[in-house]
Parts: sequence; structure tokens; C-alpha cells
Amino acid sequence: MSEPAFTLPTRDGHMSLNQPDAKSVARGIARLFGRNDIWCLPEMPLRNGRRADLMGVDGKGRIVIIEIKISRSDLLGDNKWPDYLDFCDRFYWGLPAGLDRAPLDQEAFMPERCGIIVADGYDAEILRPARSHTLAAARRKTEMERLARASIRRQVIAADPECSAWAV
Repeated sequence: MSEPAFTLPTRDGHMSLNQPDAKSVARGIARLFGRNDIWCLPEMPLRNGRRADLMGVDGKGRIVIIEIKISRSDLLGDNKWPDYLDFCDRFYWGLPAGLDRAPLDQEAFMPERCGIIVADGYDAEILRPARSHTLAAARRKTEMERLARASIRRQVIAADPECSAWAV
């Protein structure tokens, strides 16, 4: 995987490297996962009040959460990410190719449990697989139903925006 190297003019007319954003990282991860029969929803609210950047289901029914970080300060300043672990079987960090991944090897980031995916707007690569921690059956059922309903709701609203008035 190579990071796209193109430039965009700035307001003052100078050229600058187009910095990766969370949307392009999510797109690359979605492409990788789609090829591997893992389907994700972006911005999935969790019952604890948090919101997963990507949450999906693989072909075996395991729930996957990806937390996307595009800057070192964003990565180091996030103290809420452990709150996601109770809602997934596997947890990944999604990062742009140029971001320093060294902090993710520290004990505080649970490298024995959390995987790393590097992505750009075109593709992604798993650098460290996430170890699976099986959810309880009742939690899995609840989360699968929430994912299904969110997916259906988003599809219906995309087809008919007037339905958004009834979305909870």
C-alpha cells in the first residue's frame, strides 16, 4: 500500500501535501474489510454514550470496532478508547501511513489485545492482528440487533430523507 502523494493549492497559492483525514482512513479500511467479508458502519453509537468510528461484523459473526486516529496528539490524548472493548470481539487502531505507531506498543495501549491497521483513501493493511475476546452471548445479540437496525435505518433514510423525522 502506498500513500497517495499529491498536492493541493492552499489559499495563498502554495502547494502542500494533502494530509490524510479520518474519512480517507475509514474508506481504506472499509475496502480492506469488504474484500474480507467484514462490513462496517461509520459513527456507530454505543450504549455507553461513546461512538465507534467504525463498527462491523465479520463472516463469523464477530463484532469489530476500529478507532481512527490521524494525529499523534489525538492518539495520545484519547483516554476513552478502553470503553469500546466491552462492545467488540476485536479492536483495531486505524491510522494513516505516516503516523508514528510506536506509542501503540506501550502497555497502556494493550498491544496484546489491540490490532493496528494502516490505511489511506485507497486501501489498508493490517500490521498487527487484533486478538479476539469473545463477547457474552447476550451482549453479542444486543449489539448485532443494534447494528442491524442502525444499518436499516440509514438505508431507509438515504432512500427517503423524510423518514429521518422518525429516527431515534
